[in-house]
Amino acid sequence: MSTKTSVVIVDDHPMVAEGIQSILESYDDIEVVATLTTGAEAVAYLKTNSVDVVLMDLNMPDIGGLTATEMVLESRPNTRILILTMHDSPEYISTALSHGARGYVLKDVPTDEIKTAIDTVMRGERYLCTGAKGSLEPVDNGERETLTSREQTVLLQLAQGKSNKEVANELNISVRTVETHRKNIKAKLGISSTAGLTRYAIEHGVLQQGGLQM
Repeated sequence: MSTKTSVVIVDDHPMVAEGIQSILESYDDIEVVATLTTGAEAVAYLKTNSVDVVLMDLNMPDIGGLTATEMVLESRPNTRILILTMHDSPEYISTALSHGARGYVLKDVPTDEIKTAIDTVMRGERYLCTGAKGSLEPVDNGERETLTSREQTVLLQLAQGKSNKEVANELNISVRTVETHRKNIKAKLGISSTAGLTRYAIEHGVLQQGGLQM
């Protein structure tokens, strides 16, 4: 028998959180282990608790959902974060994915679609609800600008957790040059966070390639 999928709900509207919890608890293979009301609570909770899936609202009073997503993934990189929100603009969707979210679901979807989204990200796939699918096509269709060999080398160093200064010393270049490379890499890949760069490097085998791009 497979174990239950553990889920945390993060939403500053108690009625919304309770509604989602009641839906999910009707499934035998899902366990809602916590309902939290702020991004700060989510970050604190997940520093000491490992869960499978987090349903994260975007707009919260202290730490927003995007920042919370990035902070959670820094300490729990294997956590699958699903953004659950009313915002359906392409900018919100692409930004959420660049911050490391594994899926994007609008709050007005049919109740069983939330379960489908959880099952999908648990399989290691990305999930976009019907209202969000069209908005994300340009993000992952292979049309990104190609990184130069130097940018690939800098990405490898950054993905290993090195600071700008450490990278500069390693490659015998200035810190300012590293910062410029870092900025260009993020722009080319459509990634806005360091955690996102690390996840990209892992998912695309950059870390396994070692120094091959020198």
